[in-house]
Parts: sequence; structure tokens; C-alpha cells
Amino acid sequence: MFNDVYKNKTVLVTGNTGFKGSWLTTWLLTLEAKVIGLSNGIPTEPSMYEVLDLEKRITHHTIDIRNASEVAALVQKAKPDFVFHLAAQAIVSQSYQDPLETIQTNVLGTANILDALRLSNHSCTAVLITSDKCYENVEWTWGYRENDRLGGKDPYSASKAGAEIVIYTYYHSFFNNRNSLIRIASTRAGNVIGGGDWAVNRIVPDCVRAWAKDEPVIIRRPRATRPWQHVLEPVSGYLTLGQRLFQAQNLSGESFNFGPSSDQTFTVQEIIEAIADNWTFKTANEKIVVQDDPGFHEAGLLKLNCDKALHYLKWKPVLSFKEAAKYTAMWYNEYYHIPDADLFEFTHSQIRAYSEEAKKTNLEWSH
Repeated sequence: MFNDVYKNKTVLVTGNTGFKGSWLTTWLLTLEAKVIGLSNGIPTEPSMYEVLDLEKRITHHTIDIRNASEVAALVQKAKPDFVFHLAAQAIVSQSYQDPLETIQTNVLGTANILDALRLSNHSCTAVLITSDKCYENVEWTWGYRENDRLGGKDPYSASKAGAEIVIYTYYHSFFNNRNSLIRIASTRAGNVIGGGDWAVNRIVPDCVRAWAKDEPVIIRRPRATRPWQHVLEPVSGYLTLGQRLFQAQNLSGESFNFGPSSDQTFTVQEIIEAIADNWTFKTANEKIVVQDDPGFHEAGLLKLNCDKALHYLKWKPVLSFKEAAKYTAMWYNEYYHIPDADLFEFTHSQIRAYSEEAKKTNLEWSH
């Protein structure tokens, strides 16, 4: 897979203790990479990072991404071959409660990683993950392209747009020449679902927390539509981009969207019902309660155009909406309903199953 570019390579994953970071770390371990983690702690309780016992499988450093000197010292010492930067404050509602922390973490944190690479100046390929919410969302019905306008009405979206501007600046100021040892690219994806997410104020974690206690889940915006995708979709995109960026300098400085097909946009209520269809309920108690009052601004419609990833990376999504919901429910079922389940092995099995599905569609990265 991925032309074996990660085998025996040192890979730094920031935000490795988070939901996406744990999935990416697990996949990198299957690719025989030497993973170094950087985060400022465990973001949730429970956490996928702890459930999979990843601390014993990688080299982890507890560092706040906002601490420029410590980030630079780690990069200088480790000299990673690859960097995947995921460390972020990732919750929209929390960005209203503490906008300054969100901006510092997401904008300055990204700048700190880029500056550490500038100072180290060793050969390195860096994939910097922002969000689909970096676009100025005017809620049109077609997907946003990578050259569409950046913006954000809420602090979280603004912070992701700011991170993109920092990435653009560092590329053109320091890495935009043929002799540069640093290659960078940014990626934009959002509304990811999958087992192991226990973040606050996210619909799927809210569902499984409630259902595990035999309580109904409360929906704040049932008609809001999102391009739902399983976490393995963007993670396969990140790994594909890292591979292609490593192999081809002409992709440095580019940005790529990773999202589902344009016909895979469903409402909040539809994703809950799809997961419920695959959840093991112990009783027939009420499952869903609608309270249509968000309390803060959050975009109602946001879609991505992923033609660029298809053209340059030969990447496209693998799972249908129902398959993504099934993968998600199966993981949580394993956690909540199977005593002594080996979640590390189960996560591996989902990565293998996903990769086999990718082979059926002849995606290059899967061979």
C-alpha cells in the first residue's frame, strides 16, 4: 500500500491522541512506520488512543502545539521523514466559549510546525490538515473547490481559514523553490464519523453515549445537511497525498479536498437513523428527541468538490453512506457490547476491510 513509502520511515503525527490522529497512527503502524506522537494530553474520556493502547506502540511527546520552542526542538531532534499535522481545537461550540485558545491552537500551532520545519531544514514531507470549514460558506448547493474564497463567521472556521493562509505564506516565503528540502500541502475535510470518537457536541459521540446508557439522543439541528464520510476516507487521502508529495515536488504548496461523492449529502437525522439501524439496543425505549435550537451559528450546508484529488492523486471515496454508518456502529458495538474485545485488532480489521474495498475499485494506493 502507498508504494511502501512509509515503511521504516519516521513519521511525526501531531494531535495523535485525538480521534483522527488515533486512526492515522494505527494505519501507519500497519504500514511499519516509526510513529512519533505530539499532543498536549488526552482530549476525551474514554479515548481511542487509550482504548487501543497506542502509547505502548509509538514514541509519544506531551507538548502543547502553541509552544514554539518545544515543537522546534522535537522536530530538530527527531528529523521526521513525514509530518501529519492534526493538532487542533476541533469543536465549533468550544470556539465560542474560548475563541482565543482556538485561534492560538489552530493558527499559531500550524505556524509553529511550519517554522520548526523551516529551522530544521531537513528533508521532510508535511501534510497539514485543516477543515472544510475554512471556506467562506455561503451555503450554495455545489461543492467548494480548493481555490474558492476562505473565511468563517464563527471562531473555529476563521481559525482554519487563518491556518490555510499561514500555510500559503510559509510555502511561498520559504519552501517555493526546487532546492527546498521541505514539501508541504494542506488538506480539507470535515464531518467525519467512525468508531472511537468521543468528542463533546458531536452528533455520533452524543448518540453512542446516550444509547449506551439506554437514553435518547437529543438532536439540535435535525435538518442540517453534511457530507458525512467515514474517518478512513480522509485518512486514506492524507496518506495518499503524503505518498504523492514525497514522490513529486510539483504538488508542494497545493491544497486538496477529501470528501464523499456529491450525492452522499444527508441530514443529521438521517445519519443518526442509519447508525441506529446497526446499533444493538437493549430496550425499545425512545431513541431520538428533536430540540431544534442550536444556540450558536453553525453552517447548514457545506459540500466539497474533490475533483482535484481524483485528477492529481487518483483518490476517491470508497464507502457508501450506509457502509460508513455500519462501520461506525460496528466499532462502537464492539466497544460497548463485547467484553474484553481487542479494539486494536478490530480497528486493524476495519482498515483491512476498507483497503480490500478500495482494491475492488482499483484505487492505486491500495495495491
